[in-house]
This record gives sequence, C-alpha cells and structure tokens, in this order.
Amino acid sequence: MEALRLILLFIHLVGFALLLGGAVAQFLSGKFRINPAILWGSIIQLVSGLGLAAPLRGGGDDEPSPIKLGVKLLIAILIFIMVFIPRKREAVAKGHFIGIIVLTLANAAVAVFWR
Repeated sequence: MEALRLILLFIHLVGFALLLGGAVAQFLSGKFRINPAILWGSIIQLVSGLGLAAPLRGGGDDEPSPIKLGVKLLIAILIFIMVFIPRKREAVAKGHFIGIIVLTLANAAVAVFWR
C-alpha cells in the first residue's frame, strides 16, 4: 500500500507542477487564458488528491486530519471550477487568474504547514 501512496503522491505533485507552472507561464506572458497544462493540472490534482485521502495506511498516527483533507478538497474543487468554466474563453480577468495562482499556493501551504 505504501508503494501505491507514493505513486499517487508523485502524480499529485506532477499535477501541482502543471497547474502552477502553466498558470505562472500564462501570467508572465500577459495572456490570461486557461491553457491545457492548467486544465489537466487541476484535474490531476483533484483526482489524485481524492486517491491520497483514501485510508490506505490503516489509520495510524500519521493519517492527516479529516478537517485538513476537507479544506484541501474544498480548495481543489474551487480551483477546478475556476479553471473548467472559462476554459474555452480567449481570455479571463487578471484577478480571476491571480485567484487561481493564490488558491494553488494556498492548497500547497495547507499540505505543508498544517500538522
């Protein structure tokens, strides 16, 4: 089960890299558009995060808090909605784009700093 958890964690990190990297690249180019990297990154983050939240380790002391998992799920769903709805538009508002980046960083911060 540990190998499965590590594979899911790796996939989750790849999704994070796609999401944040795609968003920052678009932001720096000045074109506020949802690109495929952002879309697929948000999908990968949501699906792999659900897999990681499954009780794979048998309920030991290293299990994450259900509240932490709920907060991360809520943020991931918000990011997915913010990415999925305007995905076919030529451009999105700058504030909307900044919101995607901030929520992505907030989700990572919850994962790292919430103990």
